[in-house]
Amino acid sequence: MEAAVRVESGVLVGVVCLLLACPATATGPEVAQPEVDTTLGRVRGRQVGVKGTDRLVNVFLGIPFAQPPLGPDRFSAPHPAQPWEGVRDASAAPPMCLQDVESMNNSRFVLNGKQQIFSVSEDCLVLNIYSPAEATAGAGRPVMVWVHGGALITGAATSYDGSALAAYGDVVVVTVQYRLGVLGFFSTGDEHAPGNQGFLDVVAALRWVQGNITPFGGDLNCVTVFGGSAGGSIVSGLVLSPMAAGLFHRAITQSGVITTPGIIESHPWPLAQKITNTLACSSSSPAEMVQCLRQKQGEELVLSKKLKITIYPLTVDGTVFPKSPKELLKEKPFHSVPFLMGVNNHEFSWLIPRILEALSFSMSSSIDPVLLRRSNLPG
Repeated sequence: MEAAVRVESGVLVGVVCLLLACPATATGPEVAQPEVDTTLGRVRGRQVGVKGTDRLVNVFLGIPFAQPPLGPDRFSAPHPAQPWEGVRDASAAPPMCLQDVESMNNSRFVLNGKQQIFSVSEDCLVLNIYSPAEATAGAGRPVMVWVHGGALITGAATSYDGSALAAYGDVVVVTVQYRLGVLGFFSTGDEHAPGNQGFLDVVAALRWVQGNITPFGGDLNCVTVFGGSAGGSIVSGLVLSPMAAGLFHRAITQSGVITTPGIIESHPWPLAQKITNTLACSSSSPAEMVQCLRQKQGEELVLSKKLKITIYPLTVDGTVFPKSPKELLKEKPFHSVPFLMGVNNHEFSWLIPRILEALSFSMSSSIDPVLLRRSNLPG
């Protein structure tokens, strides 16, 4: 971490705005169906125009970077995707990872309704690629890999269309999906469910980028990983985790770091027991707990609302995170990459009422009215 910089909010907000604005900026008829060969097979995408520029962008959606984490692979680290025959259609939006769609829908007001909602599935370990149309194989464009936020319980890669960023920034944009909530971060604190599987999904996506981004016009030696909110926490975790060594060369965290209280847990057992008890699973042993949870329907494991979980934590497991983030920062074993950090005015204020409600606090008695006014909150 050679450079840790605090910047004015406008720099980072501009990047996110390019991602969020794209559903309104992709314009005109599709003029081509670009095809690219990956190490697993050939994919066919679509080509779009972007408002305000004459540049075209090749869009490839739903490319698998890992096998579906189903059955015995539920709660396991991701396995590399299997090859396919023929040409895989990559022109349609993939499902989101399993989550509480209502909660995600409620957050749309923050983005003025621009965040799209898609169907959900456990088979969701895919990524999307947005590349300038003229950036053919070997063009060596910088690569930017986006990790979405959502408290590690909601969110989707396709909600952030990278077309405008690709067109205006002349970069190859990759947006990745990772398992969420119980499916992504459940941990018993031992080998039966070490946790961090959603984090490892992002690592697997970065590994896929290293092996496949060149034919899309990207430079595998110039990869910037960036994320917002919980996605920013994952990005800062990538800087600290030995699992991500050599997979990226720059990092940007926007409104989120892994040292945020509640984002990582050293003692996951109490939450694991709470989850299994809620689902009528035995909590007598980790093996029985995991076996029971693997038998449940995926929808039964969407528990954030039922258990009033506002964020599902990562785990200090001894491998992905050998020690707590604060200890790792003190010992400085992290990856030496340029690291840009930023926050915004009234950071997190739109979530304060929801968290207070979840914690059963009274807003009027727990928060100074002056703070509420400064945070643009009622009160």
